[in-house]
Amino acid sequence: MLNVAILISGGGSNMQRLLEDMARPHPGRARLVLSNRPEAGGLAKAEAMGVATEVLDHRSFGDDRAQFETELHKILLAYKIDVICLAGFMRILGADFVSAWQGRMLNIHPSLLPKYQGLYTHRRALEAGDRLAGCSVHEVVPQLDAGPVLGYSEVPILPGDTAQDLADRVLVQEHLLYPKILRAFLSRFEPPS
Repeated sequence: MLNVAILISGGGSNMQRLLEDMARPHPGRARLVLSNRPEAGGLAKAEAMGVATEVLDHRSFGDDRAQFETELHKILLAYKIDVICLAGFMRILGADFVSAWQGRMLNIHPSLLPKYQGLYTHRRALEAGDRLAGCSVHEVVPQLDAGPVLGYSEVPILPGDTAQDLADRVLVQEHLLYPKILRAFLSRFEPPS
């Protein structure tokens, strides 16, 4: 069974869906939920579901991103993690860290990649006059939101939609897509030698 770590920064709604799916027969098990914010609401949800939690507050490292990532790497190794799921983890990870975990780290992004990498995806889709928005699960590579897309879900943009309306409907699809993609990814996963 493959050990999965889920990294969060907030309420953890995608994390919760992943944990619920892994509570059934699954190729992976949730070994750790880690947040860079001690106040993240998802930590209590994970604890209530019986999953180990850790906090690594990025603010205590000041501008030393490399030291934060070194400590993060140590924690992940201590828990014998095979695969990382970023689920609302609001830190851009550096190239050295990503390279060390490449092929073993997934992210959910609220757009139909390669469109709208980065932030404010829903507002940007509305401003562009798009008819479709959605979400994508992709492998993490050193370039932001540029890794291979493993799956996506489309959401129509309706007349009068606000960015929040669209975000709410996309989130429903994220909750369905991420567990499905993680399950498929782990089913064919081969650990690096």
